[in-house]
This record gives sequence, structure tokens and C-alpha cells, in this order.
Amino acid sequence: MRILSALLVLNVLVMIHEFGHFIVAKLCGVKVNEFAIGMGPKLLKWGKGETLYTIRALPIGGFCAMEGEDEGAPTPSALGGNADRELDEVIEPNRSFANKKVWQRVLIVVAGAAMNLLLGFLLLLVYNGLLQEPHETYGKVLFRTTTIASLDEESSSYQTGLRPGDTIIEVNGRRILMDTDLTMEMQNDADGVLDMVVRRQVDGTQQKVTLDGVTFPQAVDEETGRQYLRPEFSVLGVPRTFWNTFSHSFKQEVSVATVVWRTLVDLLRGNYGVNDLSGPVGTVDIIADAVGGAAGPNPLEGWRNLVYLMIMITVNLGVFNLLPLPALDGGRLIFLVWEGVTRRPVPQKYEAVVHFAGIVLLLLLMLVVTYSDITKLFG
Repeated sequence: MRILSALLVLNVLVMIHEFGHFIVAKLCGVKVNEFAIGMGPKLLKWGKGETLYTIRALPIGGFCAMEGEDEGAPTPSALGGNADRELDEVIEPNRSFANKKVWQRVLIVVAGAAMNLLLGFLLLLVYNGLLQEPHETYGKVLFRTTTIASLDEESSSYQTGLRPGDTIIEVNGRRILMDTDLTMEMQNDADGVLDMVVRRQVDGTQQKVTLDGVTFPQAVDEETGRQYLRPEFSVLGVPRTFWNTFSHSFKQEVSVATVVWRTLVDLLRGNYGVNDLSGPVGTVDIIADAVGGAAGPNPLEGWRNLVYLMIMITVNLGVFNLLPLPALDGGRLIFLVWEGVTRRPVPQKYEAVVHFAGIVLLLLLMLVVTYSDITKLFG
């Protein structure tokens, strides 16, 4: 049941992505031949109109196959194969994806990722608005900020410029929106020295102050053996209100998206290996553990972990699909931008070759990561 529940959760996130393509395609007058959840052979199918709805055997994705997308390159939504034309064999050129205006095709392409990001924001509202427990001392839900609440005057960070009341807004040139951004910078720092920009009360006004070379003591994680910086301060918490729940959730989503992007960059730089990635098998295993926690002795904490995991996955899907890589939504977007700027589409045969190569590489990566997932799963 845990595995089935995990598959259901994962497929809901994929369905949301494909529904974004589907609904915007319909609004733009594009005929959708098939809306599928999963890949491979069909298990269920239904539909009496122009669109065939299917559930397929392999719960590892889905696609929204539109009329005329085969006239150009295959889009990532069509990785499961061409749509069945069981319901309507008539081709309607005026309802073809390829014949729509560039701006309409751009909207259709980005709609999947936009739906993932919208879902992430809505889940964050649930996470912050309904699943947080009141602080044991103050009796109300508090949102953590990046403002220093307390700092020992004998600490190295105080001695090198940091002060209580400072609101940290930049670390090593990177924008800090959440306390988790600050934690990530401190975990990934190697030399124990951070350049900071803080907002400080000076002469009765808030001013930006640059702090070069703020130092922190280093500690070593006993499990991983990595270097990281030990914070010497606590941050201020602000009581939750109706309005700051929205602003806090928005900042949190931007923070999560930034983490996803930076992780991908670190992967390309070789800071992470294939063993650090999770494919469909590993993702289902992680979700299954979270589902088990939601049904455990502390359901509120379990649901909090499950919802946050769903947030991470759906934002990951949104960000990853917008990367300018072949076979992804971002890859198709690059070709559309080129067409919009030059007024000339890239020849279909060239675009098809680029996307096909991307599909092959993605499938190979999926096989490698799946093998890694299985070996980790069985120890």
C-alpha cells in the first residue's frame, strides 16, 4: 500500500504537469489527440470526444500528444510514443500545434512547468498555513527569518563584524531569502570565511552594510565526513499571519527552486555523482517512506514531511523541465524563441534530430540512475 500510494502521489505530480500543457493547448485551439498518464502499453482508456484518455503500464511519466507536433520535433510530452487516433482520424490543419502563432506555442510549452510551480506554491500555503505546530514557548506558529536574534560577543562572527539585529541579505554574492539559504551557504563553505551584506539599523535608519571576511568555526559531519560551518547565532521568528503566510510561501518556493538549480550546476561541475541522484525507483522509495510516516504515530509530522517532499518534487519538475536542453520543455522553448526573433523556424529535420538525441540521452541517464536506485535499495 505504501508503494501504491507513492506511485499515486508521483503520478499526480506528473499529471499536473501534463494538464498544464493540455488545458493551455485547448484554450489556444490545439487539438489534443491523447492525454496519458504513464508510459508503455495501455491499461485503461476512455473518451468519446476528440481526445483519448489513457493510463499506461509504466508509472514513470506521461504525455499530452497534440495534433501537428510531429510536424516539427517530438516534444518531451510525447516521449511515450505517438497518440492513438482511435477517436477521430480527421486531421485539422487549423488546430495543429505547428500552425499556431509562436506566442501560443510558447504558452503551451511553458504551461507544464508553470503548473508544477503553481502547485508547489499552493502546497506551501498548506504546509505553512495548516501543518505547522505552535512554538512550545510562545504558543503560536513562528516563521524563521534571516535576522540575527542573539549572538555571543565572544564569538568569532561577532568579532569579525556580525551584530544582533542584522538581517542577512547576501552571502558570498548570493541573495538570501530564507534561513535555509543561509544554512546551505554555511554547509557548502570550505574556508570558514563568508562575505556578507546585511541590513542594519544605523542612526535610526535601515542601511546596507558590507561585511568582508566574517568567520565561523568549522565542524565535521560524523556520517558524511564533510566540512561545514557551525552557526554561532539564533535567528528571529515572526508570528504567522494570514498575509505573511503568502509572502513566506513565495520566498520559500524561490528558495527551493534556487536549491534545485544550484544542485544541477554542482552536478555538472562534478560536486555530485550519479549515486547522489534518485530516479523513479529511488523517488518512489522516498515517497513511500514519507507515506508510511503520515500513517505513523505522529501523523502531523508525517504529513508535514510528505507535503514538503511533494513540494520539492513538483518544483524540481518545473525547474528541470525549463532547462534549455534537448527533449525538455526548455529545449523546445529555445527553438520557439529563435523563431520569434528571426521570423524563421528552425528546419524541422534539424530540430527533430536535436530532440531525438536528447531523448536518447535522457533515457540512458534514466537507465543508469534506475540501476543506481536498485543497488542502493537492496544495499
